[in-house]
Amino acid sequence: MAKIKILALGDVVGNGGCEYLLGGRLRRMRQTLGADFCIVNGENSAPSNGMSPESAQAIFEAGADVITGGNHTFKKKNIFDYLDMEKCAIRPANYPSDAPGDGYVIADCMGWRILVINLLGTTFMDSMDSPFKVCESILNTNRGKYDICVVDIHAEATSEKMCLARYLDGRVSVVFGTHTHVQTSDAQVLPGGTGYITDLGMTGSMNGVLGVKTECIIHKFTVRTPVYFEPAAGNFRASGALFTVDTATGLCTEAVGIEF
Repeated sequence: MAKIKILALGDVVGNGGCEYLLGGRLRRMRQTLGADFCIVNGENSAPSNGMSPESAQAIFEAGADVITGGNHTFKKKNIFDYLDMEKCAIRPANYPSDAPGDGYVIADCMGWRILVINLLGTTFMDSMDSPFKVCESILNTNRGKYDICVVDIHAEATSEKMCLARYLDGRVSVVFGTHTHVQTSDAQVLPGGTGYITDLGMTGSMNGVLGVKTECIIHKFTVRTPVYFEPAAGNFRASGALFTVDTATGLCTEAVGIEF
């Protein structure tokens, strides 16, 4: 029985988060964990959030196989052409179809075909197509074209993430949540065999608020005027989850939260 280990890391915050993964750190962690495939959420990887070609390239160089996005994906306009060119950097699939890039990709892992789908939640977020219906459509369109399916649901509400995972339980290999930058302690395998965690957490500095300098967030909550989100510095950490998938069934056999 062949198994594939999939490492997923939470939102990379700023240059500091990118640099933390570089220098061999992510590759060493992949080796230590025995991870065969790595997915990293990069929607906050550029300065002040958003994603840039430079930050995406840094994440790939660090050892990611696929980069997923979220509600800040399109903040930097220079990412538009990059998303059209780099198929392993994806954005939420429930954006309008004429948005740059694609919402899913089928990537190779040792001959196994891994379908990675990126979705955006709609509760307390911008209005988008239903992530449930969009995901269903992608699965139907690609039936028979993949062996393993992983879904990144970038959402605010934990209930929406959990509900999507239960909706897909037994039909996809893994569902993980991103966006809140705080790792949850509920990594598990659902009854139908889908690996799940409500939120991977983040890759960034712990010396602030969700990777941003504390004074910026205090200003946002107290003064309420726009403020440049400057990344915090020092005490960096990467958090996420490791999922073990049985290639014979495409289902998850183990899900554990990780941090390094």
